Amino acid sequence: MYLYLGGDTVINTKNIIGIFDMDTSTVNKATRDYLSKAEKEKRVIYVNYELPKSFIVCEDKIYVCPLNTATLLKRSR
Repeated sequence: MYLYLGGDTVINTKNIIGIFDMDTSTVNKATRDYLSKAEKEKRVIYVNYELPKSFIVCEDKIYVCPLNTATLLKRSR
């Protein structure tokens, strides 16, 4: 099954490790460091440049998305 993240971005749900809320997850320094390191390694993909509400960790990339986690959960079912 595939999950539409917006724009031109569609990902395979088999590759998803986790879907995280940007507001609550980035409070933790470890999460901010993880995202920063991934961005330096060019593994972060911005779906678009609107205000990010969630990020999706996949096996090889991290997608920053303007959709909230509840919307992504509904789309994945």
